[in-house]
Amino acid sequence: MGKKIVFFDIDGTLLDENKELPPSTVRAVQALKEAGVYVAIATGRAPFMFSDLRKKLGIHSFVSFNGQYVVFEGNVIYKNPLERHKLHELKEEADENGHPLVFMDESTMRASVEDHPYIHVSMGSLKFAHPPHDPIYYETRDIYQALLFCRPEEEHEYVSAYPEFRFVRWHSVSTDVLPVGGSKAEGIRKLIERLGMAKEDVYAFGDGLNDMEMLQFVGTGVAMGNAKEEVKQVADFVTKRVDEEGILYGLKQLELIK
Repeated sequence: MGKKIVFFDIDGTLLDENKELPPSTVRAVQALKEAGVYVAIATGRAPFMFSDLRKKLGIHSFVSFNGQYVVFEGNVIYKNPLERHKLHELKEEADENGHPLVFMDESTMRASVEDHPYIHVSMGSLKFAHPPHDPIYYETRDIYQALLFCRPEEEHEYVSAYPEFRFVRWHSVSTDVLPVGGSKAEGIRKLIERLGMAKEDVYAFGDGLNDMEMLQFVGTGVAMGNAKEEVKQVADFVTKRVDEEGILYGLKQLELIK
């Protein structure tokens, strides 16, 4: 039997709806590590957005930006930035339409406009402030994910115009912009291939639509009790809600911890 690894989504999985970390989850992660299981995070967030969480849990491996920036035990093993000249074209069109963007690299983020209510409300839902203004931030840095701020009905023109990008909506006024083909599943694939791990030794917990490919790809996909119904349907197992000690319960049911 080979070494096992468990990937956890953050929002709605590790963190509850108030963005708090349940004490039972801390205990569960510690028990996993003591059992000799690799523990990793798989998230749409940028690395700088969950550094405190990694520190609290003692986790040094992660798939971030929905698969575009992958780190194992502190070492970067995969990077897949957005195509710069196409990102420039997207910004030009978004500017014309009055739709702001936020550019993210591994260390920080910058906004294409000085102040916008869509940025305030969506970033506020993650407990982050409106990023500083730097409309050309992307010109000299690798950008692994952008956020486009528009309504769902306004998104379609971008989807058809930019086949190089994948648009994944996460808020009523914001959608992630990723390289086409990018996903948590792809990031996990890069990591386990590097480690030579068998897929049956790979587990993942998630609750959102951007977790579906991940849960289907790994050997055992676990949906949280608070997950969307579509997510539960593709999972191998449905655990309790995050605020009902769902991580601890799920890991025990899978016999990964005692």
